[in-house]
Amino acid sequence: MATRKSSAEKRHRQSEERRIRNRAVRSSVRTSAKKFTALARQKAVGEAELALRDMIKKIDTAARKGIIKKNSAARKKSRMQRLFNTLKTAQ
Repeated sequence: MATRKSSAEKRHRQSEERRIRNRAVRSSVRTSAKKFTALARQKAVGEAELALRDMIKKIDTAARKGIIKKNSAARKKSRMQRLFNTLKTAQ
C-alpha cells in the first residue's frame, strides 16, 4: 500500500505502462497465430512454416516475459505444430 499520494500515482503510471506493453505483446501473438492458421487453411506449406516459426518465437518471448504462462505457451505451440504436421502429411 502506498504511503503517499505521489507514490500511488507513480505506481499507477507504471502499471498502466506495463498493461499497455503486455497488451501489445499478447495482441502480436494472437495476430501471428491467425496469420498462421489462415495460411494453413490455404494449404500454403512453405509460407505456413515461416509463419509458424515466427509465431513460436513470439509465444516464447511472451512466456519468458511472464505475459502468458509457460503451460499456455506450450499448449498453443503444440496445437499449432500439430496443425502444421497434418497439413504437411496431407500434401
